[in-house]
Formats: sequence, structure tokens, C-alpha cells
Amino acid sequence: MLGSKNVLVVGTGTIGEPLIGLLCNFKAQLGIDDVLFHKRTPLLTDRSKVQNLLRRGARLVTDKDRVSGFESMGLKIEMTTEEALEASRVVVDCTPSGNAMKERWYEKYEDSTDLFIAQGSEFGFGKQYARGINDEVLVPGEDRFLQVVSCNTHNLSSLIKLFGLGDEGPGNLRNGRFVCMRRSNDISQDGSFVPSPQVGGHKDARFGTHHARDAWHLYRTKGDAYDLNLFSSAVKVNTQLMHVIHYYLQVEKPVTKEELAARAVADDRIAVTYKTTANSVFSFGRDHGFCGRILNQSVIPLDCTHVSEDGTEITGYCFTPQDGNSLLSSVAAAVWGLYPETYDKIVQCLRPYFFQEV
Repeated sequence: MLGSKNVLVVGTGTIGEPLIGLLCNFKAQLGIDDVLFHKRTPLLTDRSKVQNLLRRGARLVTDKDRVSGFESMGLKIEMTTEEALEASRVVVDCTPSGNAMKERWYEKYEDSTDLFIAQGSEFGFGKQYARGINDEVLVPGEDRFLQVVSCNTHNLSSLIKLFGLGDEGPGNLRNGRFVCMRRSNDISQDGSFVPSPQVGGHKDARFGTHHARDAWHLYRTKGDAYDLNLFSSAVKVNTQLMHVIHYYLQVEKPVTKEELAARAVADDRIAVTYKTTANSVFSFGRDHGFCGRILNQSVIPLDCTHVSEDGTEITGYCFTPQDGNSLLSSVAAAVWGLYPETYDKIVQCLRPYFFQEV
């Protein structure tokens, strides 16, 4: 029998699949009654994935006109999309169609569902959120739609907080410039791989790419004082392993490299490393993370950090932990929807996958 604190995950892709597995594995600790997941298209190539999620305790949901397709493959449908939306307190959309789904489905179920969450590509879905950056702005009963920002936006936002703002606040950051060196595709994907580096355009006149734009909006939820001077560029490189960000921050209060290292070590959102290659960091996540994911916001190689002679310019590189940071924020947001007063304490059950050092 279904419980009252149900979470529905829509999509079984690079974020949806590990999120479903994570919620199933930690269901009791997170206070979730049932984990439902929606899959629209019955594909034989996906049957093994769906079967494994069912074995882990998740319940399969699909549209009315797709039920027979799944049943012909031997997969049991627990309920239709409409029934699942009525039965769920929280819905996490992990598809690139969150805004379309909001218009088609979610807005019709606001009376029965407390919270809808979309991922980084769905700008405009709702209030931007990243765990550890703007938790204090979440308002129970008022924020019904949240957008968990992208994995690279998580990373550069954590750099802004750690190195740019420090204890001084938004007035300390003069400007932040970021180059996102993005992997071509995920190791689970067959398409979109590029054979050589492919530079991206700057479609936003103020921010360059969506990474800086989304970070600006994320911080803006904290108040008008957070009108940060940010700009980002992106280039896609021919690897499937990890994104890398090159950052340049100009600050008012001079700092030393040693001070920055101490901040990074003390922040449990950050993993430090002495590794300098994406394959070695990725390999650590594969061997020690949850479903290969490091759940920290950023992995910073300390030896690559540079501070100018006057202490006001900070330059360096950091690794983006695949979609791990987005996964953690998605879990935190979902648990906030169920337990707004104690959610951050509850998600500490995932602490074994926050690493101090990689």
C-alpha cells in the first residue's frame, strides 16, 4: 500500500536513474514511504535498467497509452501518470522538458502535490536552488516550484561563495570569470560526442553563457545586494569523464593561497585533491562514490590555485563532480518538501559520499 510521503522521479537518464537508486537505497533514512518513477517509452534496451530499479523497490509509472507496451515487455506498471501525481508529495523532473511538463501536468496538481523540482536546463521553472548556497531563502508552503541548477553552475557558485565572498559578503567580489570545459557527453550516452574541442557561443550579452546567468539568479534569491559581476564561457572537449572549470576571481580583501586552502579544507561541500587529471578524479568517484558519483559541489586541486602578489586576484582550476552535486541538491530539495524544518539534518545520512579529499 502506498504511503503518504511519496516521491515521484520523472525520467531515467543520467540524473534520473542514479537519483531513483539513491532514494531507494536511503528511503528509510530520508523518511520516504515510496519511490515512484515515470518512464514514457518502453524500450528493450532500457528493460534491464527498469528491472533493476524495480528490484531495488521503486514503482514504475507511465502514461495510459503506454501501459500495454511495458506489460508486453514483462514490466509491471503500478499506476498511471495521473494517479502517481495525485499520490506524490514531491515530484522531481529529471528530463529536458521540465517547463513543458509544468504546463502540461504539474500546474494541474498543485493542490495534491507540495513541491515540483526541475533540473538545470529548465530555466524559469521556479526558484533556483543549490544546497549550501541559498537554503535560507526556501519558504515552506510558498515555494512550490524549484530549479536545481546545473552541475557546472553548482561548481562555480561554490567557488564564488568559498573564494569570492568569504566572510565579507557580496561586496567583496569585484568580478568572477569562468571557462567551463565541458565533457562531450556522459559515459552512459552514445550520442553527442565531439571528435575535437568545440567552442561555444556567448548568447547572453551580460553573462556569456547560462552558467554565469544561472549563478547570478541563484545568488539574487538572497537579496538585491547579490548583484554579482559574473561572466562565463564554455568549450566542449572530446572526453566523457569530467567537466573542468577555469576560474578567475577579483576580490577586495587580499588573501593568501594558504588561507584559501584552509577555507576549502574546512568546507564539507568542497573536496580537495592533489590529483591533476580528470581520469584520476573520475576513477576515485567510480570506486568510492554512490553510483560512481562524488556528491561534493566541487573538487579543487589545491596545487593549481594561484594568488596574485597583492592578494586580490585568484586563479585556478577545479573539477565538476559529474552530476553528483545536482543529485545531492535534488535529494535535499525533495526532503525539504517533506520535512522543511529538519531536511538538512536528514540528508546527513549521505555524508559517506561527501569527501574531504579525493
